[in-house]
Amino acid sequence: MSITFVEGGHAASPVGWGAATAQCGIKYQGRDDLALLVSAGPCSAAAIFTTNKVKAAPVRYDMELMRRSPASLRALVINAGNANACTGPAGDAAVLAMAQAVATALALPVDTVFVMSTGTIGVPMPVAKVLGGIAAAATALAPSHGPAAARAIMTTDTRPKYCAARVDLPSGHTITIGGMTKGAGMIHPNMATLLATVTSDAAVSPVCLDAALRAAANLSFNSISIDGDTSTNDTLLVMANATVGNPPIDDLASPDGQAFLEGLTAVCQHLAKAVVRDGEGATRFVTITVRGAASDADAKLAAMTIAKSPLVKTALYGADPNWGRVLCALGYSGAAIDPDKVLLSFGGMRVLAGGMPLPFDEQVASDMLNVPEVSIDADLGMGDGIATVWTCDFSENYVKINAEYRT
Repeated sequence: MSITFVEGGHAASPVGWGAATAQCGIKYQGRDDLALLVSAGPCSAAAIFTTNKVKAAPVRYDMELMRRSPASLRALVINAGNANACTGPAGDAAVLAMAQAVATALALPVDTVFVMSTGTIGVPMPVAKVLGGIAAAATALAPSHGPAAARAIMTTDTRPKYCAARVDLPSGHTITIGGMTKGAGMIHPNMATLLATVTSDAAVSPVCLDAALRAAANLSFNSISIDGDTSTNDTLLVMANATVGNPPIDDLASPDGQAFLEGLTAVCQHLAKAVVRDGEGATRFVTITVRGAASDADAKLAAMTIAKSPLVKTALYGADPNWGRVLCALGYSGAAIDPDKVLLSFGGMRVLAGGMPLPFDEQVASDMLNVPEVSIDADLGMGDGIATVWTCDFSENYVKINAEYRT
């Protein structure tokens, strides 16, 4: 089994997928702000949604849709510029109208269209504009439009995020897994604030697909943090249309199941890291690894606590090797910790052992942090637990972007 990333691959790279975009003028002018992804046949599907109790209208609609149609989805429509959150009955009606418009335009059965929205909260959806965009996009579907779809769903993102990988299954078939995501702020599990869609041409049962998605999300989208905020619209969707004709994967523990899971995880990690690299105002991509924890769960808890600490993140922006802030975060993380056992390194340079600082050159350590990609490694000396998460620094530009988001 092997995984190979496709150069320029995207969400419409798997066999049987098409994409299209349209310019609706929802919030942004002079750019596409609506995307369609459509499968040539019915898809098994699985989704993970925001854990925020304040859920946008499309999230509520999609949660019910997944209960009704986990084996027959055909299309996804996404708009940018309006979250359709906290919009009351009119918001619910807007979601339904969007789903019905796609189904009508493409002659699809009822309950086969998934809806996502992203943008400003509390603003009524301009339904007429969106429906016009859907009608236009429905006439322009093509596999080559995958990258354009990724651009159309951006909000504060500075660049589109998409990829695809080919996976050789032990059974002899080669499948493709593609995807796209958007997100740059309000990023933190569970889920991280973002919209993400993964597509495939493999045959996978809905139950197996759900298990695979949750396992992959735990090692990707639920292992990133930009600012500790979780939104009203977070959604991660995977759809598989069985186009390549592989024997249906219905057991994740089977060789084909493990190969599919590895490929799905690789694609999700690629997309999740792309979100962090494009974090609002970010200047550094930060990899945090905690090992030697009492359990993997403890390691994840400790690593995510470091990742979301504003003091750690501002120190990273200033290339300040402030080990005290990291040790402090470990101490209040809730993970089992004995300060006298902790080993801590910045960029490969050991700065702390036994709860005490080691002699190190502050300027050299600062130089090791004053680069686009940095690492923080902590060994808790408590067991075999390990976890890796990804975050970014906090800059003045993050404050500026979010202070002016609505205006």
